[in-house]
Amino acid sequence: MKYNKKVTSSRRKNRKAHFQAPSHIRRKIMSTHLSKELRSKYGVRRVPIRKDDEVKVVRGSHKDTDGKIISVIRKKFIVKIDKVTVEKKNGQTQNVGIHPSNLVITALKINNQRLKLLERRKREVKNKEKKTDSKPETKQ
Repeated sequence: MKYNKKVTSSRRKNRKAHFQAPSHIRRKIMSTHLSKELRSKYGVRRVPIRKDDEVKVVRGSHKDTDGKIISVIRKKFIVKIDKVTVEKKNGQTQNVGIHPSNLVITALKINNQRLKLLERRKREVKNKEKKTDSKPETKQ
């Protein structure tokens, strides 16, 4: 059911918006789930992925492979991981591009900006929980 009349539910328009999204929105789209340990430590479910994060592949032909991100390509919606490679016909190895939804972050590269982001997101989650808990139940 459609709740907001100003937002389209057209598949065609949503796909267009997704694939023509600017870089700052693609960063949010390319968020990845945190491992259970990191989720309990930071109180956040997913974080935008970045170079030098350590990840584990959870879906696809490279499942259960751990590695460090060597590049994030927002234009193609993929990340390249150091240990996920394929051999070409001429013998060279090439890194395989993997969509961030098929990954789980096992170790974050922390800097000041990222720490502030995690703290802000944790506060938002707590405030949201308080609002849902404090709502009075209505009788019908």
